[in-house]
Amino acid sequence: MTLSCLGLGLLTACANVIPPCGAKISPPSSELRNTKWELTRWNLPPNSYGEVRARQIPQGDASNPIQISFDANGKRISGSTGCNRFTAELDEDTRGFSLSKITSTKMACTAQRMELENDFLYELNDYRSIVRNGDQLLMIGTDREVLSFTQRPVSNK
Repeated sequence: MTLSCLGLGLLTACANVIPPCGAKISPPSSELRNTKWELTRWNLPPNSYGEVRARQIPQGDASNPIQISFDANGKRISGSTGCNRFTAELDEDTRGFSLSKITSTKMACTAQRMELENDFLYELNDYRSIVRNGDQLLMIGTDREVLSFTQRPVSNK
């Protein structure tokens, strides 16, 4: 009962439910191999009234969205912060997978875009859990921020 409530809570009010400290809850990396995801919503932590606020993020191809792609081997992710490219190693154990050795290019962007990029890379480095629900992927940060990704078609470039 607790587990199903936790899962339902993560999907319906994900900003208010956080797994225990140190937990890494994620689907097996094999479920994410050769997939591409675009950040479509960024919920900030609830304010003192419990209200969840959304951060403005660029979306759609013309706006250089934030995207992540899982490789076909299940060993790396890569993507775009909207300004720079990044890559990371994917490490997996019985608690789920984690990301390490995150590196990015260093092109200059607007101050607003650099702040968004820095915050995104921080969340990528320090998330608490990842939950997949079909074509939605939720990355829940230790700071209670929730990044919602929508699956996109993988191009064969």
